[in-house]
Amino acid sequence: MAKKKPTVFVCQHCGYESPKYLGKCPSCGTWNQMVEERVQPKSDSRSRVTISGKASKAEPITDITIEKEERVKTKLVEFNRVLGGGVVPGSLVLIGGDPGIGKSTLLLQVSAQLNNDGGTVLYVSGEESASQIKMRAERLELRGTDFYLYAETDLSLIQETIESIKPDYVIIDSIQTMHHPEIDSASGSVSQVRESTATLMRLAKMNNIAIFIVGHVTKEGNIAGPRMLEHMVDTVLYFEGERHHTFRILRAVKNRFGSTNEIGIFEMRNGGLEEVLNPSQLFLEERLAGATGSSVVAAMEGTRPVLVEIQSLISPTVFGNAKRTASGLDYSRVSLIMAVLEKRAGLLLQNQDAYLKAAGGVRLDEPAIDLSIAVSIASSYKEKETRATDCFIGEIGLTGEVRRVSKIEQRVNEAAKLGFKRIFVPKNNLSGWTFPKEIDIIGCSTISEVIKKAFN
Repeated sequence: MAKKKPTVFVCQHCGYESPKYLGKCPSCGTWNQMVEERVQPKSDSRSRVTISGKASKAEPITDITIEKEERVKTKLVEFNRVLGGGVVPGSLVLIGGDPGIGKSTLLLQVSAQLNNDGGTVLYVSGEESASQIKMRAERLELRGTDFYLYAETDLSLIQETIESIKPDYVIIDSIQTMHHPEIDSASGSVSQVRESTATLMRLAKMNNIAIFIVGHVTKEGNIAGPRMLEHMVDTVLYFEGERHHTFRILRAVKNRFGSTNEIGIFEMRNGGLEEVLNPSQLFLEERLAGATGSSVVAAMEGTRPVLVEIQSLISPTVFGNAKRTASGLDYSRVSLIMAVLEKRAGLLLQNQDAYLKAAGGVRLDEPAIDLSIAVSIASSYKEKETRATDCFIGEIGLTGEVRRVSKIEQRVNEAAKLGFKRIFVPKNNLSGWTFPKEIDIIGCSTISEVIKKAFN
């Protein structure tokens, strides 16, 4: 009788291992995520080869030479921006997003562009057949391209195909469907995702291949699988947006070759994704003239200033406790600013319901948006509109002071470019740079001063 292999219970959310089943994971606190998996035998052999395929040794940092890699630019300028300037050969990029958001469409367009520029591309799909992918390519009118399609989930066969074709770029759609034959567990499990990603990472570094991996997301919005997956790859991109709206935001949350928190904005059309080169105009084009509870802020998304409208609706509560709702803004930040307005600016908000949102579906989470949030709340509370050509930038402290923010020159120049006439900034930000002539810079030190000048 054959001896059964030992098993352990592995949390599919964080990778925690337990010898027995647990309803609640002790590590991450999630329920009903423990799945039984067989223990894989550990090899005693030690590899003396690094992930790049070369023998490793300790050497002084002064003796190490840097091999500069030229980035490969696609025709999608927004995609290049998020990656930090283009595709880096030998990099491993993870793209996550909700189902139907457009991840496969984006990578299919990128594959065609890279192939048309002379690169060899292998598109591996574990979710669709080759004929289905070709149907999508025809719908997107991707003509004049001849990149390879391969519908397979066995990672050993995929590795053999990569070694025979020797492509410059590989697309894996998606990592949760890949199956490593040496791992005795179901596809999508922690062990499978971890080992499959490690294999692809070795292929990318040893053969200098840029590999893009599509990752599913959970209902909380995080990429499915262990958090180790995001630590292993070079770049993590999130594709955000609503399925019933046309605009999509590609956001970098990790990038070893460029800036994080960069965003690229696309519009989904019948012919695929088209980039939006002027997002500030997009976020402001439907703003109503003379509406109360509205203000504009110049927020920084990575290295790019973006003008966004912040809307507030303040109304008397009909229940005992006032309700607070925030969309696209941090709930704790909104509550803090409302407390400061009540204590330092004399606005009685404790018996008022407050509904706030960042228009256009963008998410803002930097300190410089505080002043715009406060002005929009005051505008709705007082039933007084702000000027359509006013912009507000600044962080608010608990004592009601308006604090200095970073990159003030880029923010002001973006506002001036779109025709704004007045901009309220922290007083401490007025020195050390040249003001644009076409916009009036108003330095303020307290929130009360801003409200007085904005509505006078």
